[in-house]
Amino acid sequence: MFAKRQSALAAAAGAPPEPRSRVAMDPVLNALKKPPVAAGAAGAFVIGAAALFVAVLGDPRAGAPTASAVLERPSAADVAPTGAEAFGFSGLDIYQDLGPIDPALMGEEGAGMTGEALITLPDGASVASGQGFSAPVRAPSNPLPKAPIAGLFQPGPNGPLPRIAADGRVPAQAYARPFRSNGKPMVALVVGGLGLNTATTRAAIERLPAEVTLSFVPYAEGLQTWIDLARAHGHEVMIELPMEPTGYPDNDPGPYTLLFSGGADDVAVKLDWLLARATGYFGVTNYLGDRFATSDEGVSALMTNLRQRGLAFLDDGSMRRRPGAFARASADRVVDEEQTPAAILRQFNALEAAAKTNGAALGTGFSYPVTVEAAARWTAGLEARGLQLAPASAMTRRPGR
Repeated sequence: MFAKRQSALAAAAGAPPEPRSRVAMDPVLNALKKPPVAAGAAGAFVIGAAALFVAVLGDPRAGAPTASAVLERPSAADVAPTGAEAFGFSGLDIYQDLGPIDPALMGEEGAGMTGEALITLPDGASVASGQGFSAPVRAPSNPLPKAPIAGLFQPGPNGPLPRIAADGRVPAQAYARPFRSNGKPMVALVVGGLGLNTATTRAAIERLPAEVTLSFVPYAEGLQTWIDLARAHGHEVMIELPMEPTGYPDNDPGPYTLLFSGGADDVAVKLDWLLARATGYFGVTNYLGDRFATSDEGVSALMTNLRQRGLAFLDDGSMRRRPGAFARASADRVVDEEQTPAAILRQFNALEAAAKTNGAALGTGFSYPVTVEAAARWTAGLEARGLQLAPASAMTRRPGR
């Protein structure tokens, strides 16, 4: 037995060995003939080759120039701020004296805030996300009588028109907010452009003191409703008259614009439409009109009509040299030609200085959220600074008086 096994080993030892590569590779070659295996192997080969290339030669982009940057949203100071952002700036601390909004004063508006994010501003006031205002809503103060007042209107082709009553009462006085001077320098403010935007109109009516005069656009939908609401909150109101500016008609104030070339008859017809849009206003003001202001005939016809109807006329300062109407006043400053909180507060400071020098000063502004917010903050501290806030009607003077 042993001899046979030894002979077998000897025979095997003496025979030439079978090639190892042939034996080892046959299973591999058979597997590679299968398409899925072949595809996988090809992919592995490419990845492996790339890894080997990087390992030996390094990162192929290593010699290229590179740079990195941190992307950030622009800060609030880089864009025009909303009213709620107006007092988040340093250097305005003297006006930051209002506390948080009282939910009890928010009424229906407060009910709509449920579920919204509440943002606390640097001065402690709060504002719901999506709002443009942080000044608190004010409770109605000394509401004015509901318009129209008997005897102060007459039928017109487009609706009721203001008139002087048979007993001598005039709209310029009957619809004005009552005022009594306390002897301090007086400042007044007119906020205009109201009635077209619901949010800003409600904010001006509900968040500004009753002594601030509000001016409405004649084209506003539901104009009488807005005027009634404003008077219920104690604000006296005016109607804005569109007047021809430089660049008309490319710069067009709207339908029924009083034109430089219109003449007395054209002015009368357009006033019949504009003044009949609502009742309850003590006077009117200009909207644009630097071109119309140079028309002697047009301006004379306007003032005569207003005087006959017992209406006051207040302008933004551009028609200062034009007398007439039942009562007159011109603004000393437009407070928001530059719509930033710092610029508006500078104008308010200048208005205060003028009042202390001259005894009284009148400013006008537009109902931008930042203007309404700034006005709410500014008016809150007037008494402490030795001034009295007055309605604009208190600044008017009768011709010859």
